Amino acid sequence: MRGGAVERVFREEYGRAVSVLVRTFGDIDLAEEAVQEAFTAALQRWPDDGPPPSPAGWIITTARNHAIDRLRRDAKRAEKHAEAELIYNIPPDEPDDRLRLIFTCCHPALARHAQVALTLRLLGGLTTPEIARALLVPEPTLAQRIVRAKTKIRDAGIPYRMPRAADLPDRLTAVLAVVYLIFNEGYAASSGPLVRDDLCAEAIRLGRMLRRLMPDEPEVAGLLALMVLSAARRPARVDAEGALVPLPRQDRSRWDRAAITEGHRLVRECLRRDSPGPYQLQAAINAVHTDAPTAEATDWRQIVQLYDQLMVVSPSPVVALNRAVAVAELDGPEAGLRLIEDLPLTRYHVFHAVRADLLRRADRTAEAGEAYETAAELTANTAERDYLLTQRANLLPSLS
Repeated sequence: MRGGAVERVFREEYGRAVSVLVRTFGDIDLAEEAVQEAFTAALQRWPDDGPPPSPAGWIITTARNHAIDRLRRDAKRAEKHAEAELIYNIPPDEPDDRLRLIFTCCHPALARHAQVALTLRLLGGLTTPEIARALLVPEPTLAQRIVRAKTKIRDAGIPYRMPRAADLPDRLTAVLAVVYLIFNEGYAASSGPLVRDDLCAEAIRLGRMLRRLMPDEPEVAGLLALMVLSAARRPARVDAEGALVPLPRQDRSRWDRAAITEGHRLVRECLRRDSPGPYQLQAAINAVHTDAPTAEATDWRQIVQLYDQLMVVSPSPVVALNRAVAVAELDGPEAGLRLIEDLPLTRYHVFHAVRADLLRRADRTAEAGEAYETAAELTANTAERDYLLTQRANLLPSLS
């Protein structure tokens, strides 16, 4: 097992390992340091010794041993060491460690942006640059948020546990945002290949757990529907060579029909509750897309109407950008361009990719080429960058 395989285990199991150690020792920094030491040991040992039968179990056990050794060396933490020994063999219960950690990081004492950043770091194992790109903030700003959040949890003595039932609604917005951002990072990774299936699966698993915990909350059902319907298109999003395939060109026979059926059922449940929120509306938009047998049969008018509702419920520049794409399908690319020209998204590669496509369709070839180049420069996702550069290259005959 070489370094690449260790990296795969890191991506898949980092959040679980940190969660288990936080439950055991009640110290986020100690948990992170111990898990990182365990993966360092794996890089040193596994290539020669071979992988253990249970790589995840090996990481957790090794990290736990590192943590106990560190506590033993630190006389000032003797009390925590004794506590850790007492609960060393407590098995996880429902909800599991990862969900408990999400609610801890989403404590109301923390600022919302800090809640999201810290949970992505601990649960998803994302690096600071990856989270900064996902949240569209400078990397130094993001790093400061994470440090301050962990300091706040330590100094305020925020407990590592599920909140009381009466306190769940106050934390739900942040928790849903975290789960959705984990899914988004998996569905369109900020670096490397297009998709990280481990993060998509983890987000959907957490969504299902939230659904069991809060079955009467429509936004929980809406988020689960949104993720399931998005993941249903996963098999058709790349071709055999791993190249990105945009939605209009996807082979819809490859979409996961069972997932689409589940997603549509959840959307219908949300509609019956008649309490629309942002995740429910986004799920409904995805339901319209997945209901169309072909790209040409898409009901763009209904999609625009849903985006109109979304702009009322949860307005943002990104929502406005997506709405402009739908408007362009009805009224032409120039109409879409007029809607996006003043959006404050100049650091967001998708903005430039959308602008490039609309400029291409409007026969403004030179401007389209420049926009494709800018979009490619701003993304670290290999598949997206290759696609954007290919689109730029396809314009060359017109530019010559």
